[in-house]
Amino acid sequence: MYGNTSVTAEEAKNLNMLQDDPEKLAIFEARIERGEKIEPGDWMPEGYRKQLIRMIEQHAHSEIVGALPEGTWITRSPGFKRKLALIAKVQDEIGHGQLLYSAAETLGKTREEMLNDLLSGKSKYSNVFNYPAKTWADVAVIGFLVDGAAIVNQLINSKGSYGPYCRALDRICFEESFHLKQGHDNFVYLATGTPQQREMLQEALNRWYRPLLHFFGPSDKTSVHSEKLMKWKIKLASNDDMRNQFLDQYVPKIYELGLTLPDENLKKNPETNKWEFSDPDWDEFYRVVNGGGPCNEERLEVRRYAEEQGRWVRQALMKPNESYVTPLA
Repeated sequence: MYGNTSVTAEEAKNLNMLQDDPEKLAIFEARIERGEKIEPGDWMPEGYRKQLIRMIEQHAHSEIVGALPEGTWITRSPGFKRKLALIAKVQDEIGHGQLLYSAAETLGKTREEMLNDLLSGKSKYSNVFNYPAKTWADVAVIGFLVDGAAIVNQLINSKGSYGPYCRALDRICFEESFHLKQGHDNFVYLATGTPQQREMLQEALNRWYRPLLHFFGPSDKTSVHSEKLMKWKIKLASNDDMRNQFLDQYVPKIYELGLTLPDENLKKNPETNKWEFSDPDWDEFYRVVNGGGPCNEERLEVRRYAEEQGRWVRQALMKPNESYVTPLA
């Protein structure tokens, strides 16, 4: 899953206000405690259903919208092999979105409702896909670091309690591992290339540093987490724990290539074993995820265009005996 899945105070309040049958709730929570998977036909608390829909839906939107910044580089890829790899990756991301929409539909929300909520701005997608891919180096950073952050998140949540989502994540993580290899190869190639290539990569790294810190959502000190979400294994790790795991894995790799990160305060505290960094401006994070990102309107406009242009195909598939071709004069 892509990040930004923390629960707001209002959502936590609504979650706690929902009333469920105490006996059924006890049986449900005992099943989760035993490590059993919950399936679509099983009884589940309404709060569980609603939060899963929100999380899976946002993940699906992030896969679909996330293909757009890289997709613009397919025609400009430096070489045929890079082009083929990027085409395959973009195709995979769209497929991931379809898997996730299917998983969310098992909880009672239709795909049409989810897409309408995305296009209207009601439903969110990951902060990182609100930013432009200015150069080919941005594609390298997305492929290596954004996908790396996503894998950290997805591997943790693939151990969750809802069967359809976990099975979708198992397949997605398998394919994302190939995306990560493609991104790593591209990243290392630029880092060990000409001075101009290294400079281009360093500039892209500087641009993406803050969005990557934002990726996992607000600090645990300010983020409101419902205890039920952890108890029900909807959320399996805190934002700060996932962010720290990501920094643990990737900061050394970046430094090993002789690159830097634009934060003089970035360091690992040997006593706490946690990474420390400068204030990443959470106001920007909230502005971006609430529709104020630099590319949000552009991304949604592309999706609206695709939705409108593909409507006749969907209608034809639903009613194959009807004609949707305008007759020639």
